[in-house]
Amino acid sequence: MTSPSHLPGLRTVLFDLDGTLADTAPDLAYALNALLTEQGRAPLPYAAIRPVVSHGATALVRLGFAVATESAEFSALRQRLLDLYQYNVARETRLFDGMPDVLRHIEDAGLNWGVVTNKPAFLTEPLMRALDLATRAICIVSGDTTARRKPHPDPLLHACRLAGSAAAQCLYIGDAERDIQAGRDAGMPTLVAAFGYLGADDRPDTWGADGLVHQPADIIRWLDTRAAAP
Repeated sequence: MTSPSHLPGLRTVLFDLDGTLADTAPDLAYALNALLTEQGRAPLPYAAIRPVVSHGATALVRLGFAVATESAEFSALRQRLLDLYQYNVARETRLFDGMPDVLRHIEDAGLNWGVVTNKPAFLTEPLMRALDLATRAICIVSGDTTARRKPHPDPLLHACRLAGSAAAQCLYIGDAERDIQAGRDAGMPTLVAAFGYLGADDRPDTWGADGLVHQPADIIRWLDTRAAAP
C-alpha cells in the first residue's frame, strides 16, 4: 500500500454512502424483510442481509428470492423493494459512530467533502436531507447522475469537477472493491472502510487501496498524518 506521506495535498474527501458514510443496512434489511413477508416468505436474519447491502437492490432480491434476474417477476420484486425502501429510507439510518466528528474535522481543516454513490438520486437526495447533510456536501453524485456508475471512474471525476479539485487532490473512501477500483482508475488515493458492509469472502488488502480504516476515527488519523507530512 502507498504511504499517505507520498500522496499530493488533499482538498476534497469523497465518501461512498451505504456502508461508509451512513449505516443504511437496518432500513434496507427492513425493506427486504417486508417484501419477503408480503410474498409469504420468512424474513432473513440481519446478519445475512448486512454484507449484501453495498451491492444494491438487485443483490438483495437475489438474496431473498430464487428468481431469474432477467425475468419480469424479478423486475417486479426489485421495484417493490425500492418502493418499500423509499418509504423507509431514513427510518433507522444514521451516520456511523464517529462520522460526525470526521466531517467536522474535514471542514475545520478547510477541506470540502462530498458523496459518490451508486444509489439512485430519488433515494440518495431525500436520505441526505434527512441526515441534514445535503447543504454541507460540496457534491452529491448518485448512481444515475452520470451515464456510467462505479466501478467506472466517471462519477468520481464528475465529483472532482463539482468540488473544484483535481483527482489527485481527492481522497475516496468506500467499503466495496468497485469503490477502490473507481477511485484508482480516476487517479485518486483511496481508503477501504473496513467498518462497512464487507462480506466474509472480501479481501480488501488485495484491492490496491492506500489504506484500511477500521473505524471512522481512523480517517481523522490518516488525514492528520497526511497533513503532517513534509
